[in-house]
Amino acid sequence: MLYYPQGMPSQADGGGDRTISTNRRARHEYEILETVEAGLVLRGTEVKSLRVAGVTFKDSYATIKNGEGWLLGCHINPYSHGTDANHDPERDRKLLLHRREITRLTARVAERGLTLVPLRLYFKSGRAKIELGLGRGKKLHDKRSALRERDVKREMDQDASHAMKSGGGRRPRRERDEW
Repeated sequence: MLYYPQGMPSQADGGGDRTISTNRRARHEYEILETVEAGLVLRGTEVKSLRVAGVTFKDSYATIKNGEGWLLGCHINPYSHGTDANHDPERDRKLLLHRREITRLTARVAERGLTLVPLRLYFKSGRAKIELGLGRGKKLHDKRSALRERDVKREMDQDASHAMKSGGGRRPRRERDEW
């Protein structure tokens, strides 16, 4: 039995999700309709590299080929302490999905210009998982309106915060002599 002092959990225990990397660009470029969790088939040096957050999602996407899910274009840095048997950083990685998920995603992707984009890579109970989003590409005016809405919301929050800090958020008290 291994003993871990208080406050030092085992990496395998997890106790929840430990996010390695997120693809913030995907939420900007795509309108995400639904998400799905998939496992990843990785080599040993890839897992070790992920533990030090050595992953890049730039231009990566998922696809279904021959009834199997594949993650393409995801760059996992070579492990720094690896030997000549280190992994290829740009290799295609197999996704672990249930058969009915694969058939449902195949139908959704084929139907109307939807694509599978990786949103987040994380460890769950010691296993590497990826959150895939089924998304439709945004047009330029959609991106602009989303940015505009976000800016307006930020300004409103700042104004409200500033008003509360300066005391302007309260109604003035009435004096007793006005009665």
